[in-house]
Order: sequence, then structure tokens, then C-alpha cells
Amino acid sequence: MLEKLLSGPKTYYLWLLFLCGVIACCGLVYINQLLNGLGITGMNRDVSWGLYISQFTYFVGVAASAVMLVLPAYFHHYVKFKRMIIFGEFMAVAAVVMCALFIVVDLGQPQRMMNVMLHPTPNSVMFYDMIVLIGYLCLNIVIGWVTLEAERHQVNPPKWIKPLVYLSIIWAFSIHTVTAFLYAGIPGRHYWLTAIMAARFLSSAFCSGPAILLLLILLVRRLTGFDPGKEAIKTLTTIITYTMCINVFFYLLEIFTSFYSNIPGHMEPIRFLFCGHGGHMAWVSYFMWAAVGMAFLSLAILIPPQTRTGSLMPFALIILVIASWIDKGLGLLIGGFTPNMYEDVTPYMPTLQEIAVALGVYAIGALVLSLLWKIALGVKRDVGNFCD
Repeated sequence: MLEKLLSGPKTYYLWLLFLCGVIACCGLVYINQLLNGLGITGMNRDVSWGLYISQFTYFVGVAASAVMLVLPAYFHHYVKFKRMIIFGEFMAVAAVVMCALFIVVDLGQPQRMMNVMLHPTPNSVMFYDMIVLIGYLCLNIVIGWVTLEAERHQVNPPKWIKPLVYLSIIWAFSIHTVTAFLYAGIPGRHYWLTAIMAARFLSSAFCSGPAILLLLILLVRRLTGFDPGKEAIKTLTTIITYTMCINVFFYLLEIFTSFYSNIPGHMEPIRFLFCGHGGHMAWVSYFMWAAVGMAFLSLAILIPPQTRTGSLMPFALIILVIASWIDKGLGLLIGGFTPNMYEDVTPYMPTLQEIAVALGVYAIGALVLSLLWKIALGVKRDVGNFCD
């Protein structure tokens, strides 16, 4: 099936060339980080996790979101998702690759990651996080490739693949649960010290991940003519709507618990995120208020059935993704580290070089996704499973 990568329109090759150019330019910035250390980033002694770890956290959720297609298709025999499942699994592969790369760039010296394997510590959550991510990557590669190969030959997938599919469903929940435990198990970080951190992570992942997938599918439909089916789009949009409602509800629970209990440690991070410190708004506060507005606006569009499937649906999905990214990709880390354990505020803002390295990882993920989806689209076109 790899021969599918060698044919395509000029725009396909220009896109690959653009991604390779971005990777090369951002790679030079990463080399500078290797030579001069993490001092080129905005991280410091008090804020030891920054943009890299926040993006790792976000894309673990994107990877786990593939289960929103696999679970209805295999547990409830919802055949309308069959045409889209392979794209969700391949998106999970690209997302896990990005997660691994964000960990590598955050370590400063990439050889340090060998310590996790050479000196395993089963009492560490990080050890289990590495295991579940590698396992989930392997599961999605095997399941996606074998399923696509069977579709290419127009036969049913082998029977041995079904247990792996069921295992991947459980595994999808585990990867983001273990990631949540990395945060919730740290004492002294009141913004993360909550029993529903894993539930918040999963609800956020199960709305933002499928929203990204659906937006990409709509883009592919416009560019190539691939049609996932109206019913599949309608059902996936409904799933996104309900999970986003749950995600917002969980966040409101956190706000109520923090301020009704009147515990300073729980209130101060939220106050800082939305109101700043000492009467001065922090730069992240403007993003947080924007996220609130976009979250409720997306729900206002998605909840009514008339607008959920109308022309405003892509716009609603875009602002939903942005809102969830601000919450998990900026607010989660900054709120957790501010104020610090000495009740002092150490500001953090990603530097341009830090952003450039992150963009390089994004470009690698986009390259992996583009190549995998190109193969899948080529196979579906050959077997006549391209559109209704």
C-alpha cells in the first residue's frame, strides 16, 4: 500500500514540501535548544512544565478520542462509522508520535528518556504513562494497517484483530487517565489536586479530538471528494455536543467547589487565570475569558439540532477546539504552577523559540497524518468505498 504515497496532485507534493521546510527550520531552533539548554524557553525553577508538556497533555487526549468511533462501531454495531474509523486510528498514531516528541523536547537532553527503560520504577506514574502510550501506538498501527489491508483485498479483517480492537478501547481510556494521574498525584498543586481530573481530561478529549477529526474529514471531503456519510457526520457531531456539555459541567463543578469551600489554595489559581494578580490582568487571562466565550458560543450553535448540522457547524467545531486547547493547553499548566507553593507568583510565557520547536513537532505530526491518510484515501478510492 505504500505505493499510494507516490501518486497525487501537485498540491499534495507542495504540502509535503511545506511541512518538510517547517520541520527543517524548527529543527534548527531545536538544535539551538540542545546546545544552550532549556534556558531558551520561558520555563524556570518555579514553572518546570510549560508549552511542551501542555501540548503533550492535549494530544494524549486527541489520541484517546479515536475510541469515540471505535466503541460505537464495534460495541453497538454502528456501521455508519466504518468508513471513518481508519482515519481516527491513523490520527491517533500521529497524535501519539507528537506526544512522544513533546516529551523528548521537554527533557532537554533526549538521551535521558533511556533512564525510564534502563532504570524502570514501577512506583512512578511516568513509567506507566510510557507503557500505555507505546502500547496504544502499537495497537493503532497494527489495527489500522491490518484493517486497511483487509479493505484493500475486500475481505473481512482476520478474527484475531477483534480482541486487539476491544483492548484498544480500554487502552484509550487508560492513556488519558494515567496522564491525569501525573497531575492529580502532585501535592501542593491545588488546581490539579482534584478527584475528577481524569474525568475532566476524558470529557475534554472526547469533544475536542472528534471535533479535530471531523474538521479534517470535512477538509478532505472538499479537497478530494471523499464522503464519510451524512449520518456519520450527524452522529459524531451529536457525540461532540454531549461530551462538550459534560466538559463544561465538570469545569463549573471545579469552580463551585473551590469558591464554596473558600479554600485559598483552590481559589487562587482560578483567580489568577481569570483576574490576574495584584489588580493586574495576566496575559493568560485574556485567553481564558476568550475560551469561556467560545465554549458557550459553540454549545449555543451545537445544542439546537437545526444549527448543529447547518453551515455554522464547522465554525462551532473550530471555536470548540480553540476553547479546549486554551483550557488544557495553557490554563492547566499555568493554573497549576501559579501561585507557587510559597504563595508567590512567577510569571510564565512561552518564548518564540519554544513556540518554534512546538510548531516543528506539529509539522511532524501533520506529515505523519498526511502520509497515513493518503494511503487510506488511495485504498478507499480503489475499492469504491470513497463516497455513497
